[in-house]
Amino acid sequence: MNTYKANNESILRASEIIKSGGLVAFPTETVYGLGADGLNPIAVAKIFEAKKRPAFNPLILHIADKSWLKKLSSFENEKVEQLINKFWPGPLTLVLPKTELVPDIVTSGNPTVAVRMPNHPVALQLIEMSGRPIAAPSANKFGHLSPTEAAHVAKYLGDKVDMILDGGKCSVGVESTIVQLHNDEFYLLRHGGLSKEDIEKVIGEIKIGVADENKPNSPGQLPFHYSPHTPLKFFNEKFLDEDKKIGVLFFKENKYKFPFADARVLSASGNLREAAANLFSFLHDLEKQNLDLILVETIEEKGLGQAIMDRLRKATKQHE
Repeated sequence: MNTYKANNESILRASEIIKSGGLVAFPTETVYGLGADGLNPIAVAKIFEAKKRPAFNPLILHIADKSWLKKLSSFENEKVEQLINKFWPGPLTLVLPKTELVPDIVTSGNPTVAVRMPNHPVALQLIEMSGRPIAAPSANKFGHLSPTEAAHVAKYLGDKVDMILDGGKCSVGVESTIVQLHNDEFYLLRHGGLSKEDIEKVIGEIKIGVADENKPNSPGQLPFHYSPHTPLKFFNEKFLDEDKKIGVLFFKENKYKFPFADARVLSASGNLREAAANLFSFLHDLEKQNLDLILVETIEEKGLGQAIMDRLRKATKQHE
């Protein structure tokens, strides 16, 4: 078994694997990442191979020191500084013009690079000990449920990763919010663990970026993603069939007397942070139960509700 409890000894060992060109899965506050040396093109290629990820889908570079941002990207915009001072470390990824230091395989040939500083002690220690940025998408097979526990990584990737650092359950539970700087304007490319409203309180109104699924410039731009093997649909009473094993995710409560095989409540108090943290974890649990169908209730698209609905739309689209 290649899963180890995250401690000083195991993180040191993991950093040596990174430096030698290997793959390490590690926890962040959002989801578990599949990491490799972000400055080593051969190591980064192993990420795409392990995940079966399309080569045109770029990766995020994770850093532990803000000074690395100037080494990886070039920009002159004071609002970028405002964002990193307010939200780093945290679930915010910035897409900025890249420098020559960044390998093309990381950016899928784009002139921009996605960078973030995770807010998790294990991730930060691993990056610091490795002495370089770590390229890391979610540690799962491409298109499937994002992992929020070490066991989820083992389930999807198993021996395809050299080491899995177990740092417990991820506190945020959905991927980072992605914002791009382009011609001194800011564009939201992906809803995530930091709300659009919170960002706008710092830098003013930001625009919604238009995704190009043929040449995305950041993760999370493809029309389908984050999907369990079991068919997933938005809740509608027309799908209720007593001859089927049906699992369901409700937002705050189950108001139905239907004999569901399993019914989960994301947050009885209606707390969007709790709902986001439970989303992928509960979907993983439901996926294990050999259900015929998983139904999910829609959530109002405010704050983190936007990120939750973004994930669910892409997950249901894969089963259309």
